[in-house]
Amino acid sequence: MSKRLPIFILLLLSTHLLFSQAKYSNEFLTIGVGARAQAMANSVVANVNDVTAGYWNPAGLVEIEAPFQVMAMHSELFAGIAKYDYLAFAKPLNRQKKSAIGVSLIRLGIDNIPNTLNLVGPDGSINYDNITEFSAADYGLFLSYAQEYRPGLNVGGSVKIIRRVIGTFGSAWGFGLDLGLKYKRKNWKFALMARDITSTFNAWSFNSTEQQRAVFIQTGNDILESSVEITRPRIILSAAWEKPIGEKFNLLIETDFDFTTDGQRNVLISSKSINIDPHAGFELGYKKFIFLRGGIMNFQQIKFNAGDDKTYLSAQPNFGLGIKFGNLTIDYAYTNIGNVSEVLYSNIFSLKLDFKDNKSGE
Repeated sequence: MSKRLPIFILLLLSTHLLFSQAKYSNEFLTIGVGARAQAMANSVVANVNDVTAGYWNPAGLVEIEAPFQVMAMHSELFAGIAKYDYLAFAKPLNRQKKSAIGVSLIRLGIDNIPNTLNLVGPDGSINYDNITEFSAADYGLFLSYAQEYRPGLNVGGSVKIIRRVIGTFGSAWGFGLDLGLKYKRKNWKFALMARDITSTFNAWSFNSTEQQRAVFIQTGNDILESSVEITRPRIILSAAWEKPIGEKFNLLIETDFDFTTDGQRNVLISSKSINIDPHAGFELGYKKFIFLRGGIMNFQQIKFNAGDDKTYLSAQPNFGLGIKFGNLTIDYAYTNIGNVSEVLYSNIFSLKLDFKDNKSGE
């Protein structure tokens, strides 16, 4: 196999994102964070009440009970080729917990990619010492704030700063805004989440030497120019129902509907103007100590055979568990987080820690 292949494949896969397009822009920010949410098929927008609310629905930050909360998550996609990491913290701003702030950081990256552009010298000789390595990584920083508007109704927002880097070849800065609402009435919770509400813009710039441009031309690649890609708004409507079962159990069920307007997608309700992607999940808790979770998502029409018009409806089931030891919560999910990989399912773990308030002895 040619040693030019790794760099060629990377550039080929990146090209469809590097021009002024809207569809599938910043898709790394739609994967989701936290093993609890992954196990529930990302159906947590209405019920989220911990540090992950900075990502899922910032209005949920108001409901954090701990004085300070931290979470970390790590997972590997595509048989370990890509690393997906998440780190966040959140804190209520007063004892009544009428407002709260949060900071979340996401990284999706592929490291140690061989750069073989200089493998072959101008005279046609091959020098393996010229092979270097680089990383292709996407970063998302969320700065979140939430406020109780009135009893039962919370509002929140997140400013997003996006950084995307492909070695020394190209990079982009992006900025966006998310807004969320949560309303609670008896056993019901309802939510509205508007991601990229003003559209998110990534401004790309590229660097290449004359020798690199010559290699691009010889291998049939385009010479990339500075450009802007746009992420259009995504609206999520959500409803959750929660009720104790006896004295020891608690049942939570949630259904979410994702609305997108960036072109036709292969989802349950699909059209050129608007698409609706439903997903649902549940959580059964025992004494607030151990939790069983499950969900279903990614409804798609799949062809039986290439070139055949006959299709069938497929869906992705997710499963998971959670255990709470005092201030530490360990969550696990078995989910297809990288749904185009040959290794279909991934094992996801996340850790959440509640810090006590030394002054109050909580």
